[in-house]
Amino acid sequence: MKLLAQELPQPRAIQETPPPGTNQDPLIARNLQKSQYVGILGLAIALVAAVGFFSRRVEYAIMFAIALSAVLIAFFLFI
Repeated sequence: MKLLAQELPQPRAIQETPPPGTNQDPLIARNLQKSQYVGILGLAIALVAAVGFFSRRVEYAIMFAIALSAVLIAFFLFI
């Protein structure tokens, strides 16, 4: 009962985030996301190619797992 008698704190106003470009923080790497994705994709292709050089079955298994993962991620994102 004591909790009901206490005063609740005043709600704070929600502040809007500043528009992009106003924050010039030098520690945040901007405009590098595309190059990171290209690099990750290149590494993934190189990994599949290197594994495929030794074993075709493992290469097909990796490609199937990647494709299945992409399909499941898309499915769960859009339901």
